[in-house]
Amino acid sequence: MSGVVRAAWRWGAAAARGRAGRPLSQAAAGGAEGGGAEGGGGSGSREAVERLVRAHPVVVFMKGSPAQPLCGFSNAVVQILRLHGVEDYRAHDVLQDPDLRQGIKNYSNWPTIPQVYLNGEFVGGCDILLQMHQNGDLVEELKKLGIRSALLDAEKDQDKK
Repeated sequence: MSGVVRAAWRWGAAAARGRAGRPLSQAAAGGAEGGGAEGGGGSGSREAVERLVRAHPVVVFMKGSPAQPLCGFSNAVVQILRLHGVEDYRAHDVLQDPDLRQGIKNYSNWPTIPQVYLNGEFVGGCDILLQMHQNGDLVEELKKLGIRSALLDAEKDQDKK
């Protein structure tokens, strides 16, 4: 089990697993073709959400945009990513697309927004990302993606003083 899923699981995020306890990457495979939130085609379909989740190493589904978050939890996720120097990520404003908003909730089996994905794996929401930031797990997960946390450089600068 990856560290991301393990971190999410540790914080009570049983929703980080798909149907029948399979990882989401397996649970999402083989969805039905057709319309609606469960079928193919629409922005909220499992296939469309899967493409978005896998399109970039760091993906955030949020309310608003990184430049203008429209809720405190989305803002907190943006600020945590900024603290770590993560600027290259994909953010999707679920308020602009009700089908996507429901589709991402169905995909992750997680009822709230924002939702963070690292390397296609569901991490969780603001609370879990904050916990990972506080306990150092986020630095390690970013390293696995080839992203060096800016906090490591900040620590070096502090040590020099």
